Amino acid sequence: MPELPEVETVRRGLAPFMEGRRIKELTLNRADLRFPLPEKFKARVEGRKVEQLSRRAKYLVINLEGDLSLIAHLGMSGSFRIEELEKASQPGAFHRERSKDQAHDHVVLRISRDAEPDTLIIYNDPRRFGFMDLIETSAIDTYPAFKVLGPEPTGNHLSAQYLAERFRAKKGPIKSVLLDQTVIAGLGNIYVCEALYRSRIKPTRAAMSVVTPTGKPSRQLEDLTRAIRDVISEAIEAGGSSLRDHIQTDGSLGYFQHRFRVYDREDKPCLTEGCDGIIHRITQSGRSTFYCPVCQK
Repeated sequence: MPELPEVETVRRGLAPFMEGRRIKELTLNRADLRFPLPEKFKARVEGRKVEQLSRRAKYLVINLEGDLSLIAHLGMSGSFRIEELEKASQPGAFHRERSKDQAHDHVVLRISRDAEPDTLIIYNDPRRFGFMDLIETSAIDTYPAFKVLGPEPTGNHLSAQYLAERFRAKKGPIKSVLLDQTVIAGLGNIYVCEALYRSRIKPTRAAMSVVTPTGKPSRQLEDLTRAIRDVISEAIEAGGSSLRDHIQTDGSLGYFQHRFRVYDREDKPCLTEGCDGIIHRITQSGRSTFYCPVCQK
């Protein structure tokens, strides 16, 4: 499933083609994705101007004029594709070659670009695990999926002291606690593995073990907080990880997976200088965890 950096990459790719422009037409090629599409979706969205594209955790938020926001989740295989029409009057002439799996083009937004040719924003999802929803922008903080979320991993509210307060009574594995979206929003399996590796913390350790008896963050927790920020920032800069189905909005793949130090490197040598460990893989809560048993304690 695409993680936060992938969704941020999508947001940055779509923003120049959508912000400040109007949704001229909405085409729905089916009535549902993972869940039924919003009631009166077409009538409520068509004709509105896109004010801003934002992101909350792994959700893309398209703010429209008139106190309405479109929320999109990519699920396991969802992606957006941009197709620029050479001429608005010739909808069949595309600047970029169309996808070969058009059967999975489920939602199409036609964006008006003033004097420029219109643009098609196409949501493609072979497995249909993604979903879309509409909500009043003024009520977005009360949206069920948002109101329970913790701080963003690169936001100002994330600190070692904040994590110490959340960890101090947690006896469960630190990796599982980090994946709890109420603790940190948008942090997923791949980047938790990477952050724990960088901070040399064994993923099976109790979360409370990195908090001092006085409730202060240990040095390792300070390192972990920095590692979380760094690994997410680097992945965003790199364009997201192109694992399995994820592609960027222009069709190109991200490349951060080539920088993975531990994820998906089972039985390969540890990359920490001076360490002779071999990367292990275990299963935690049904997900693969990769770590070095030598330098992660």
